[in-house]
Amino acid sequence: MTIIANDAPLPEALRGGVIALGNFDGFHLGHQAVVGRAVARAREQGRPAIVATFDPHPARHFRPDAPHFRLTTIAQRARLFAQAGADATLVLGFDGALAGLSPEQFVHDQLVGRFGAAGVVTGEDFTFGRARAGTAALLAALGAERGLAADTVAPVASAEGVVSSSRIRQALRDGDCATAARLLSRPFAIQGAVVHGDKRGRELGYPTANLELGDYVRPRYGIYAVRGHLADGRVVGGVANLGIRPSFDPPKELLEPYFFDFSGDLYGQVIEVALIAFLRGEARFDSMDALIRQMGCDSAAAQAILAG
Repeated sequence: MTIIANDAPLPEALRGGVIALGNFDGFHLGHQAVVGRAVARAREQGRPAIVATFDPHPARHFRPDAPHFRLTTIAQRARLFAQAGADATLVLGFDGALAGLSPEQFVHDQLVGRFGAAGVVTGEDFTFGRARAGTAALLAALGAERGLAADTVAPVASAEGVVSSSRIRQALRDGDCATAARLLSRPFAIQGAVVHGDKRGRELGYPTANLELGDYVRPRYGIYAVRGHLADGRVVGGVANLGIRPSFDPPKELLEPYFFDFSGDLYGQVIEVALIAFLRGEARFDSMDALIRQMGCDSAAAQAILAG
């Protein structure tokens, strides 16, 4: 997968492509429908298929103090776009200059001028340009004037309503891994480099691979059954604490997976930890013996869920 920043020249081989345009954080079922339409259009016309995403998220630009809400990193998105058939990921740096473009400037200067797009696909609710003045209908009209074919895709609905990133975030805050996975079409996963901790887990007989949560949305604090995707391609089951570890001081917010039947040094390696099921909330224990007994119960519960 080719990843291109919008301040870099677009390779000639990618000009004349069909661009799926949106933020696509999470790449849920609705996003997959948009990208799928763009890939299909590109294949029909013998053109490259490109997915354009924004970084940072526009909401972060306009509300820099907003709580953490990210569902996927750019690296995760690029991998998912490639699996969906895209040839390249175009990362549009969202800043004041881009936000200040009029809809006409965005279409003429960016889509047509800079990227030489032949087609663009968005969701029906897509907005763009200064003060979000551009709509899907305006994009189609402006594109028609410049030889840019615009297509829109209707929202995807589940039994509970339209699939959206906000629904997924709420499910994760509720500890509802099943709903999040259903809307995403895969379990929610946190990716990051393994960092050194205070070795508490090792002392208790449960060595953990610690990940900082960074800009990810904060799922409900507690204990989870997880699957770890390691840098060497192995997939391992485990149990993880996500939260601040109330039995230890000082509080430190981490994702701490303990992988079953694994031994080795993961420090510095980038791994991905998928949350499969929520087991229980975080709790403070009166003694280390009580904590160790509970960790044994949690491990057994996680192994049963993963085996099923």
